Order: sequence, then C-alpha cells, then structure tokens
Amino acid sequence: MNPAMRGAILHSDRGSQYTSALFRENLDKFGIIQSMNSAAGRCYDNAKCESMWGRFKEEKLYKTDTSKMTMAEVKSMIWRYFYSYWNNRRICSAIGGMAPMTKRKLYFDTIENDAA
Repeated sequence: MNPAMRGAILHSDRGSQYTSALFRENLDKFGIIQSMNSAAGRCYDNAKCESMWGRFKEEKLYKTDTSKMTMAEVKSMIWRYFYSYWNNRRICSAIGGMAPMTKRKLYFDTIENDAA
C-alpha cells in the first residue's frame, strides 16, 4: 500500500470499470475516495473535468516519460501544469483568449468597481 495515495480523490463517470466491486475494493485498499457524477445518464456533469484532464494528457502527460519519475516528481509535474501553466498562461478560447486567472481578475475587478 502506498500511504501517499491515502485520501486522494478519484473523480470518474459511472462506467462499469469504475463501479465494479474489484475497482472499489482497490480504492478501499489504497484509501482513495471515489467521486462520480450524481446520476446515471447525466454525462454533462463531468464534461469540464473530462475536458481539462484530456487536455493535460494530450499536452503534457503523453509527452513525458513518467516511468523514471518518482511519485513526488509526477505530483510536482501535475501541480506545475495546472497551477502555473493552466491557470496563469494557457490561452482559453472559451473566455476570450485569456488565461483563467486573467479572466478571474477582470471579473473581481469589475465587482470591486461596481461596489465602490
């Protein structure tokens, strides 16, 4: 058992591979908490999360040989991708070609200006 995994949250859809007894036994064995969409047939519950992880896999994970990395190095790679690149530098066409934190700052600046 890897104690570093205890308490991790695995978000999934309700596919049979994620609802099987064997899969859930392994989650329990490693102390991983399962999170999934609220009801069967509601595929859009996960759409944003699925899109985000899909981009991460395509842009970073599949281009990196993680077999020679420690768990700490993999965690650091994921952290840096999302908290440095994804939030602060990655251009998102759905929000006007800005990085998410730029859009967020503009939003909060607008609220502060309206309140003043």
